[in-house]
Amino acid sequence: MKWFFSLLFFAAPASVLVAQSSKAKELVSKMTLEEKVNLVVGMGMNIPGLTQTTGPVIGQTMDKVPGAAGTTYAFQYLGLPNTVVADGPAGLRIEPKRKDDNNTYYATAWPVATLLASTWDTKLVGEVGKAMGNEVKEYGVDVILGPGMNIHRNPLGGRNFEYYSEDPLVTGKMAAAMVNGIQSNGVGTSIKHFAANNQEKNRNSVNAIISERALREIYLKGFQIAVKESNPWTVMSSYNLLNGTYTSENPELITTVLRKEWGFKGIVMTDWFGGKDAVAQMKAGNDLLMPGRPDQKKAITEAINKGSLDIKILDENTARIVDYILGSQAFKKYAFSNKPDLKAHAAIARKAAADGMILLKNNTGTLPLGKATIAPFGNTSYDIISGGTGSGDVNEEYTISLVQGLLNANFKVDESLKEAYTDHITDYKTKHPKGNLFQEFMNPTPPAPELTVSDELIAQKANEDGVALITIGRNAGEGSDRKVENDFNLKEGEVKLIDAVSNAFHAKGKKVIVIINAGGVIEVASWRDKVDAILLAWQPGLEAGNAIADVLSGKVNPSGKLSTTFPVKYEDDVTAKNFPGKEFPEKAVTGMFGMKAIPAEVTYEEGIYVGYRYYNTFNVKPAYEFGYGLSYTNFTYSNIGLVSKTVDKKIEITVTITNTGKVAGKEVVQLYVTAPKSKLDKPSEELKGFAKTALLKPGESEKITFTLTPADLASFDTESTSWITDAGAYTVKVGSSSANIKLTTGFTIDKSIVTEKCNKVLTPQVTINELKR
Repeated sequence: MKWFFSLLFFAAPASVLVAQSSKAKELVSKMTLEEKVNLVVGMGMNIPGLTQTTGPVIGQTMDKVPGAAGTTYAFQYLGLPNTVVADGPAGLRIEPKRKDDNNTYYATAWPVATLLASTWDTKLVGEVGKAMGNEVKEYGVDVILGPGMNIHRNPLGGRNFEYYSEDPLVTGKMAAAMVNGIQSNGVGTSIKHFAANNQEKNRNSVNAIISERALREIYLKGFQIAVKESNPWTVMSSYNLLNGTYTSENPELITTVLRKEWGFKGIVMTDWFGGKDAVAQMKAGNDLLMPGRPDQKKAITEAINKGSLDIKILDENTARIVDYILGSQAFKKYAFSNKPDLKAHAAIARKAAADGMILLKNNTGTLPLGKATIAPFGNTSYDIISGGTGSGDVNEEYTISLVQGLLNANFKVDESLKEAYTDHITDYKTKHPKGNLFQEFMNPTPPAPELTVSDELIAQKANEDGVALITIGRNAGEGSDRKVENDFNLKEGEVKLIDAVSNAFHAKGKKVIVIINAGGVIEVASWRDKVDAILLAWQPGLEAGNAIADVLSGKVNPSGKLSTTFPVKYEDDVTAKNFPGKEFPEKAVTGMFGMKAIPAEVTYEEGIYVGYRYYNTFNVKPAYEFGYGLSYTNFTYSNIGLVSKTVDKKIEITVTITNTGKVAGKEVVQLYVTAPKSKLDKPSEELKGFAKTALLKPGESEKITFTLTPADLASFDTESTSWITDAGAYTVKVGSSSANIKLTTGFTIDKSIVTEKCNKVLTPQVTINELKR
């Protein structure tokens, strides 16, 4: 499916991974069996604090770029160098300091993916990608392991911050923009995790049972868009099983769908230590096993010698890796500087962070702030969370706290509160130092408990200061999912703090503002009426405090919109009843790093009804709907027009957006389509296009044009294994959110159109009782 509409098209540059197969085949023909096996199995990685008991993991990544995640084998006599791959989706993760070296190697901690998607601005995301890719190149890395593209199936997903949206169109467009930006530097990306890695609980052993239609329309569609519109160098297979087979061992997923149907030309690599059977992975077309273990080399070699693995398969996988190496900066002997322009990149990060923040509430013009003294409450006002944990973490040189950002913007902050919170946090961190990488992965050091602020002190601050600001912080990451209590829901101390501060400041006629500093969704409905304004700042990267201050001060007019739904309560989410699935502890085995691996399964009974597709169709009112976000100005929608009332090859929809407020601002324009009734069950509406205006001055207008093709309107019909655009009348809805539709129009398709015939693959092995309208 291809989309072309005026403000969002980001042309894919010609890939450096051109057809080099003849050269690759020539080089492969010169290799011994041992050399081919060495190339398809990575060189290992060094994990501080881990003693590998199931086979050595070699620390070769320290040779070239310390802190990188993995390395491919070098063959000097063939002119093939090592190549380096490194995390991650929110910025390059390498060691910031090196032995016997006084230089530093910090990278930019960019705003997390969910924040970037909340900008709804593919051009801006492309700019972030271009800057991120420059750091990859200048630090001598060949591939960055991102972006992450899994769907926000459930609000508790531990890595949701690494992913863009609950919607596959937003996911695909954002990922394509990011990939194009990064790869414009001549370095590669690895879009991940392919596919249906939508939870961390039992991620190495869970079997995701999903219908063909839900797979095609929801969980594969974003990857398909990214592959076709940005040509990523690599795809990373996921840990989980999909309909009974590990994704990294599944030829239907990797070869039939990804390569044959979508035309992917790059390499597929495993997630680190992913899958079980190295020979099955080779047969599936999973070219590169990362980070690489001796037992995998042994298994592949024995299979070749016994005839259970065709040498032609190994040659194909090896040739694809050689193709990748021939396109790399390592092969071109690029003299990387180790000195990217971090100052310039910080400015881009700050702009992107501010543009992705979402104004959820703003009673009686509470924001932007005046110059009254601010009383900041909450630990994360002083120790802000720039990004998530695990592979989504970055070693940045600094993080601007919210309070520091306010001071930088010339706001006056209550000094005694600042001193109390700073002392509390410093004392906790001194007594609870963080462990090494492996220790933090296995058992993360918990954040400092919230400072207990007495009612007397709060009353004093309500007398002395002009406005209260409360920050609610949340973090999550690789290895575990979030919890409902004390995470999705507020902690008891946070509820008491909001109550006490709101009562005290409102008694004095003063405002209370809440900043949400989180990577995912939290419950807001029970407390939002107690405060005057809410700004969803997400996890904004290293320039966090400056970016938040830009929005609070009015220097930046908030223009972010939700790319994921905020339910009233967790139980309202349709996936809450089966997330994260059921376990089979009696079948537990020893897994990665000697940990217990418990077989599990989760059935996606909601089918295609994920996120707003569920809330809108089944009339479940959320706290804040998909696409929602306020501004300091107002916009009107007018002059909706169609080029024609019937669709042949394409149809254009135009709409005019006018800033009718008093300050300049940007608007995100969203186009939803309601399809005619047919034999297929369909959502009440689906997002089919979006665009972000330029910065419009008061009174200024902009005409937005969307282009739709029959393929854009198609649904997947399992019976015929085809994408079909049904005949009938279609309603076009243009608005500022999925619930706030401003204008409607329509067109007709005279007869059904088969836009694509697919292969009958990835079928579930059990019957799924899917949700229907």
